[in-house]
Amino acid sequence: MVSLVLVFSIVLTGCSATSDVVEAEAAGSYEASEDKESTEEDKTEKNKETVEVSAIEFEDLKGRKITMEKPAERVFLGFYAESYYAVNGNFDNLVCMAKAEWADFFNSQYLSYEKSVPELKNIIDTGSIYKGSFSMETVLSVQPDVAILAPFQYDTLGENVNKLEESGVTVVVVDYNAQTLESHMKSTEVLGIVTGNEERAKIVANEYISAVEDVKARVADLKNEEKVNVYVELGNLGATEYGNSYGEYMWGRMIMNGGGNNIAAGKIENYGPLSPEYILTSNPEIIFFAGSRWTNDTGNRIKVGFDVQPEETFARIKPYTERPGWSKLDAVKSSNIHAVDHAGLRSVYDYVYLQYIAKSMYPELFEDVNPVANLEEFYGNYLPIEPNGTFMVRFDG
Repeated sequence: MVSLVLVFSIVLTGCSATSDVVEAEAAGSYEASEDKESTEEDKTEKNKETVEVSAIEFEDLKGRKITMEKPAERVFLGFYAESYYAVNGNFDNLVCMAKAEWADFFNSQYLSYEKSVPELKNIIDTGSIYKGSFSMETVLSVQPDVAILAPFQYDTLGENVNKLEESGVTVVVVDYNAQTLESHMKSTEVLGIVTGNEERAKIVANEYISAVEDVKARVADLKNEEKVNVYVELGNLGATEYGNSYGEYMWGRMIMNGGGNNIAAGKIENYGPLSPEYILTSNPEIIFFAGSRWTNDTGNRIKVGFDVQPEETFARIKPYTERPGWSKLDAVKSSNIHAVDHAGLRSVYDYVYLQYIAKSMYPELFEDVNPVANLEEFYGNYLPIEPNGTFMVRFDG
């Protein structure tokens, strides 16, 4: 856990002697030959000043012990831009960031920020750690005091992490990818500590906890036979190929937290495609496609995100429903097929997607919950842009 270690030091001021001075061998102090009582009073007055130095100690999401002298003033941000902004309140202390990671993974999100947040263009781009274009020289040239990385970035950098630290950059790992309540909350807490915004981080974290616990409470009494079979697929390959599904990870864990029977659980550890035959025999009652506004879009991928209209999303979903054998799936028969924004996952507000998934599976349990309105409210409270577009929607074919 996080702890603050306070070290107090007393600054001793010298006192002037008015006559003969005798050196005290044991104490190494000086006594004036004039009246002792008067001298002691003088020393007391001059020794009142104290200097308080605080060291900040905590563990990051890799379990590494981190020590900082003060909150970060110059930050290199590797990932999780929206979560960082929500906790910090701005990008003012960012001197560099891995923009390609943001632009490639969450293209429409990045473009919307670039339009609305002019200072983003002035933040130095370090290149992509994920794609291997990262420049250590660029990072060191702007002299950040802290680097905030996702776990995959920390692992990919390898020995370069040591180079950063040897150059005086404190490396801190946060993790929203694990998609657990614990890792989300600890990551938010760490961002608050690193940036000096602990109270704001607590508010954001408490909203997340409240929303997640509410969902879990609503589905807690579901019996196994009442849980719906759910299939989720990343829609980045087009209908002719089967994209990744998720086990107890990311979208898969979210389905399970929402009370669904994730057909990939036990079949896939983290992510990977399921066989077409297994999907057919599992006969999912609900299907979720994770989409985006993909870079280099070939026209056949699931399209959702900023500035996307629902009709565009429906047109991309339709070919998936026409896969061999899919006309027999319960989800396709009832058009219980949904698209969700892949860019919204791995964030401090992704509880709205948990709400949407849970409500899609059990609408009677969530009649009073409006995930779209909750997304808009979060953006209004913590982020500098409006979420205009399609982020979660049911297929209308």
